[in-house]
Amino acid sequence: MTASAADGKTNWDSLCAKCHGTDGKGQTKMGQKLGVKDFTDAKFQAELKDDAAAKTIKEGMKDKDGKTLMKPFDTLSDEEIKALVQYVRSLKT
Repeated sequence: MTASAADGKTNWDSLCAKCHGTDGKGQTKMGQKLGVKDFTDAKFQAELKDDAAAKTIKEGMKDKDGKTLMKPFDTLSDEEIKALVQYVRSLKT
């Protein structure tokens, strides 16, 4: 079974929006505290590679001191992660 774009949005809304915002701009209280990137920025999107985005979703992200910036979402299937990456791509303005 493949995950659809709707699954990507559903997972975004429940797992990602708290920090990244429903619009992907990262202008939430937590997003600003952590310095998350603006996913609507075309320059950021151009530099972001799908495999790197998928790896970050699956494995999480730490700062240079080892502090967790984003927890891993390792319970998502590869298809769900792929759908999330495609959803992130759709946020570009």
